[in-house]
Amino acid sequence: MKKLTSLLRWIDNNLIKILIFGFILLIPLYPKFPIRIIDYTYIAVRAEDIYIAVLVLLYFVQLFRKKVLMPPRQFLIPIVLFWAAAGLSFLWNGYISGTVIYKHLGLLHTLRRVEYMIIFFIAASTVRSKRDFMQYLYTILFTMGVVSLYGMGQKYFGLPAIQTMNPEFAKGHLLYLTPEARVSATFAGHYDLAAYLVLLLPVTLGAFFSKKYRLFFIIFVIGLFTLMLTASRISYLAYLASTFPFLLFIKKYKYFVAVLILTAGFTFLSSNLTSRFLQTVQIKQIFVNEKTGQVVVPQKISSKELPAGTYYIPIKDDPKQTQASKDKNEELLQQKLIEDIQWEASRAGKILTSTEAAAIAASQSAGLKEVNTVISDISLATRLQVEWPRAFNAFLKNPILGTGPSSITESTDNDYLRWIGEFGALGTGLFVYIFFIIGQFVWKKSAKLEKEEKLLYYGFLFGMAGLIMNASYIDVFEASKVAYTYWMVAGIFVASLMVEKSQKTK
Repeated sequence: MKKLTSLLRWIDNNLIKILIFGFILLIPLYPKFPIRIIDYTYIAVRAEDIYIAVLVLLYFVQLFRKKVLMPPRQFLIPIVLFWAAAGLSFLWNGYISGTVIYKHLGLLHTLRRVEYMIIFFIAASTVRSKRDFMQYLYTILFTMGVVSLYGMGQKYFGLPAIQTMNPEFAKGHLLYLTPEARVSATFAGHYDLAAYLVLLLPVTLGAFFSKKYRLFFIIFVIGLFTLMLTASRISYLAYLASTFPFLLFIKKYKYFVAVLILTAGFTFLSSNLTSRFLQTVQIKQIFVNEKTGQVVVPQKISSKELPAGTYYIPIKDDPKQTQASKDKNEELLQQKLIEDIQWEASRAGKILTSTEAAAIAASQSAGLKEVNTVISDISLATRLQVEWPRAFNAFLKNPILGTGPSSITESTDNDYLRWIGEFGALGTGLFVYIFFIIGQFVWKKSAKLEKEEKLLYYGFLFGMAGLIMNASYIDVFEASKVAYTYWMVAGIFVASLMVEKSQKTK
């Protein structure tokens, strides 16, 4: 009976810590199976949401009972102010300006910010010693290794994926990737898996240099290879801009060369990544109707190639263009017009014969002029033509509060523009300030540590910088697995430095 009582007492004293270990494993490893799809969106309630709700409830119970530490005040006030700004934006735009049309979605998007960021305080409250911090860190790096291996298994052994990149996928279908597909491991898509790796790769190197465990370098290599398999261009650039400056900053020149060789080798092995970079900007002949503004890009759409968008910059005609090339463009133009005409007809419930579609295409092509251009791929074009202007216009409507959470659809593919569009200058300023004070705190406090210990914290800072860069092209702080991981990792790193300070003052 005494043993049982002792065990129950230990569980009571360490309940939130046990749940944080579960959180570290669950969030990256459990696929995004939906429990219930939210109306007018393909966002779903998932197992992670239920786990977080239980965790938050028990956290406040244990906080009231003084079983966990109080949140650090210097971070509590700015984060609560940001939540208040998000709530004010929702209330104003949901009930006064009317730009938040579906109020339940606006409320959901507001609460998601609280849900993601509260993990910072919960994780921090359980770090009472360096031992707690290192246990968490080892579990995080182990989990990253498992995620990376699963991603490799998708590529080479046919392991399934659960993705949320479109409404049909979000229903929880098991997907088996084609040879040219980009891996997503247990994440919603390749883009957030890549962002997760961008954050943790410098942390893994920092742990390796700090603790001298070769296993950490092996995990880094596995993670790096998986990053290449995602073929995410912005994450690749963010990795280059964070990991290599980190190695130079800590003067690990031999490892700089070794990692550079590994990166170059893995890059050339990933034909998908290199081809996507080559297709980012292309010189193409397109067709433009100067009266209507219609743009037609003659191209064959293939899953192996990233199609061109319609955002272009005219350049001088190529004098070397042959008649055969012009004829080929005309042929592709006719095919493209016929496909578009038949698709539009099917949407209207009509069926056109090939002859009828060809006749309409011939009429349309008469008003089109061939133009030599520099043209972007469809991914960049969508951002430049639709998503980014939409966010900026939302900011102009209400510079202080924005047009409210959920008002500019589920994706902007630039977190900063999404913030200014949805939350205006007030919410965006507070959110950026939170990043600043976390970075400043870790930088100043880690400067007082022993040389080897500093390397781990510098790894976190450079990983955070990489993620911040990644956010310029992807909404990484809205992607649940990435957001949860960032706020949890930030919480334990901040708390470990507070523990270090308190232990030195004793």
